[in-house]
Amino acid sequence: MRRSLNINENWHFQIAGKYDETVNVPHTWNAVDGQDGGNDYLRTCATYEKSFDAPSYDKDNERVYLQFDGVNSECVVYINDEEVTRHEGGYSTFRKDITDRLKSTGNRLKLSVDNSPNDRVYPQKADFTFYGGIYRDVTLLVVNKSHFDLDYYGGPGIQVSAKPVEGYKKGQIDIKSFCLAEPGTSIEYTVVDAKGNTAAKGSRAVMTEAGASSRDMTEYPFEDNISLTIEDVHLWDGINDPYLYTLTAALVKNGQELDRVTTRFGVRDFHYHANTGFYLNGKRYALHGVSRHQDRKGLGNAITNEMHKEDMDLICEMGANTIRLAHYQHSQYFYNLCDERGMVVWAEIPYISEHMPKGRDNTVSQMKELIVQNYNHPSIVCWGISNEITISTRDKKDMMDNHRLLNDLCHRMDSTRFTTLACYAVCGPFNKVAHITDTVSWNLYLGWYVPGLFLNDIWMRFFHLVYPNRCLGYSEYGCEGMPNLHSKRPRRGDHSEEYQAIYHEYMLKCFERNPFMWATHVWNMFDFAADGRNQGGEPGMNHKGLITFDRKTKKDAFYLYKAWWSSDPFVHITSKRYKERTQDHITVKIYSNQNEVTLFRDGRKVATKHGSHIFEFKVKLDSDPGASHIFKAVSGACSDTAEFKRVDKENPSYRLKDAGDKGANWTSAD
Repeated sequence: MRRSLNINENWHFQIAGKYDETVNVPHTWNAVDGQDGGNDYLRTCATYEKSFDAPSYDKDNERVYLQFDGVNSECVVYINDEEVTRHEGGYSTFRKDITDRLKSTGNRLKLSVDNSPNDRVYPQKADFTFYGGIYRDVTLLVVNKSHFDLDYYGGPGIQVSAKPVEGYKKGQIDIKSFCLAEPGTSIEYTVVDAKGNTAAKGSRAVMTEAGASSRDMTEYPFEDNISLTIEDVHLWDGINDPYLYTLTAALVKNGQELDRVTTRFGVRDFHYHANTGFYLNGKRYALHGVSRHQDRKGLGNAITNEMHKEDMDLICEMGANTIRLAHYQHSQYFYNLCDERGMVVWAEIPYISEHMPKGRDNTVSQMKELIVQNYNHPSIVCWGISNEITISTRDKKDMMDNHRLLNDLCHRMDSTRFTTLACYAVCGPFNKVAHITDTVSWNLYLGWYVPGLFLNDIWMRFFHLVYPNRCLGYSEYGCEGMPNLHSKRPRRGDHSEEYQAIYHEYMLKCFERNPFMWATHVWNMFDFAADGRNQGGEPGMNHKGLITFDRKTKKDAFYLYKAWWSSDPFVHITSKRYKERTQDHITVKIYSNQNEVTLFRDGRKVATKHGSHIFEFKVKLDSDPGASHIFKAVSGACSDTAEFKRVDKENPSYRLKDAGDKGANWTSAD
């Protein structure tokens, strides 16, 4: 039977003249220099080495694979000083059969890992740090010589397409499996529901001749196609009811199980409409959510499953129902969380910022890996072709041709999902690249990089007027917000927590006025490292997150979205970190998803207001310098408190040293 052995511990890590130490993986060498905004960001080649004994296996009947879940960004793998495989692309799983290179004991495993700049492997130019290293798990996998596919683009060897039929009463489950097996072997399929009850079963005999493989894969001479039906089906219905079934496929010969693969799936259908947006299971389902980068302070991309789960818990707390997983393939653990929590997911490859003619093959291989490895996740509804590709592309003809190639590839490999892409802000609505994929979204920062929040309404309505049958979304929108910076007159460019909140207040109301948008994704859920930036007084960071990089501070804008999207009762007094005030009168602003809020000052009632989302109270502060007041907001069982203090002079720490200078942006950095 299939079994795995983790080999994450005790690697000798070396960069000539820089590092020579023992580490455990996941690991990156850019956990500090990739986040500090200095001139020390190290993009280079490193080596990882370790010794290991061969796992116990039957040399006549079993094979041993080496599996890497993520190595950034390209690597060469050696076993006992012989090269066994190469991989280009830092965010996907890859494997290699190493059986014939193994010794019983003392095997030497070496990786040459490189995140140096080049013109072949994506990404090379983008607003985030490219962390070098082996930053996900490494395992040895032992399987029977008859086994489900392990060699095709890191996939699981089985594909499940599940959709509701007969008025959403039944589920049609179309299964493809790919295996290497001898005559006399059968594949037995079992579907169980969330309680473990059998929902469907089927079996097929393995034939000796090759099936009609759409994957052109001669290594696995049998492709099986089977359809099963689930009676009285339970739908995967987004965050309302993310119900999952489990499919097990087993290779069996003479009553003995040789190999087994298991995958979860959900039964759902979806479509989009240019005037009314996204639909899930035949009902309108407005997609509102966030984009997410996977890195952490002091760790880079080498993060734990507990950290992935914390990210998901925070996204769910805010009430989002969709995530754009930017700008690369994320951990399988996180995709599983998306399935379990009912998130609707936009998954994409890091084809970003600049088309590289020599990188075309790499875009194709990364897209194939993304689709093959993630085909069974019900959360994923679309494949993202590219992001802001027009920023600095010179060969536009070659770029357009590559986009058409990728779009056709996605439809050929997966007819169940649609394609999309994210356009750069200055990429006009008439640009041909915006009309290749099934839907399109824009990364627009009107009201931040460009003055005039009202321009968002104009832009959306103009596009919709000119292209009424083209589905439009916002893939990125946001502004920098520092929880330590504050202003009594917030304005664009001051990086204050108050302006970030005002910006997002406008955007939420703007989307309500323009309900034809197919999806909207805040940029970003969390602050993240972008070593080329120097903004907001903290270099190396993009501060557009609703939560700080360390996940410890929820900015006011987080609670604004919670007020709009979440049903869990709460009240939140904004600008609590802006404690010292110079005004006699201030506005106490409260975010809540309740329809009534009462404010108290020093235990005495100020007023009760009715409304939705945002509640504002004009209050007087004591004229004596140093006097402070405790304010309490109450709605039912929910409450929140804040202290505001009267001072003569503004606290200088509340302001950016030069509020008019937004600092270095990544597009201007080397």
